[in-house]
Amino acid sequence: MGGIAFILPADYTLRPGLSPAEVIRNLRPTARLRSTRSVPTFRAITALILREMETTYGRSPGGYLWAFVDPVAGIALLTLVFSLLLRSPSLGTNFALFYSTGIVVFTGYNALSGAVSSALRYSKALLQYPAVTFMDAILARFLLNLLTQMAVGALIVYGIIWFYELNPIIRWEPIMLATAMSASLAMGIGLFNCYLFLRFQVWQRIWSILNRPLFILSGIIFIPEDVGGRSAELLMINPLTHITSEMRKGFYGTYEAALVNPTYVFAWALGFGVAGMFLLSYHYQDAMNR
Repeated sequence: MGGIAFILPADYTLRPGLSPAEVIRNLRPTARLRSTRSVPTFRAITALILREMETTYGRSPGGYLWAFVDPVAGIALLTLVFSLLLRSPSLGTNFALFYSTGIVVFTGYNALSGAVSSALRYSKALLQYPAVTFMDAILARFLLNLLTQMAVGALIVYGIIWFYELNPIIRWEPIMLATAMSASLAMGIGLFNCYLFLRFQVWQRIWSILNRPLFILSGIIFIPEDVGGRSAELLMINPLTHITSEMRKGFYGTYEAALVNPTYVFAWALGFGVAGMFLLSYHYQDAMNR
């Protein structure tokens, strides 16, 4: 599939202090078609990532510290409340570890899907440059927020393990599978919502309302096996429940997460992702101009 290649001017050098927007402005189309745009795409995505880091984390007091506040506050609150009401969590004996393995997945998915959903609106001005495609803007936000949420989750969980001097049997395969399921689902739903947020402004409010019950229905404060029977089957309709259960399987050696079906989660991600790419590929310009 052909595309227009973009190159930097021959006399152009990357000067210290150059802003990402200036890098993007210096990308210009060549006069001929080429089969790939891989190198300039990398340049554009890198510039967009640097811009995202500067605007999202570099200008607010605390910067990246705020990425920790939401999950840490949620873990602390759940640990305090349920440790007073229950003798032990659904798995293990440590409330903080149990809730952290659910919350970091949920908040990571929310942050990642939200970043992808708002990518085009966030980078609307830069999309006027021919060097920047809508996928550049989406991939830049996706990659930066994915790495950020993975780092946040790892530091929180291992911080809890260190603080409480725990010795869990960690299984990396389910942890990586849960991360892959979360990232793919966030990307798929984010692509679909990316178009809808542009096309229908009210959809963002509706989506926010629809997501509120998910904190309870995603297996964060309990595991599906606790309810059993028909109720457990209904909970597993939610793909996020599969992800939180798979993540806990990685930290609790006796928990096998028998109800988890990764194919089901990836099917959700693929379906929404294909639909979102189709809508964006053919209609995003119209949506941007609304």
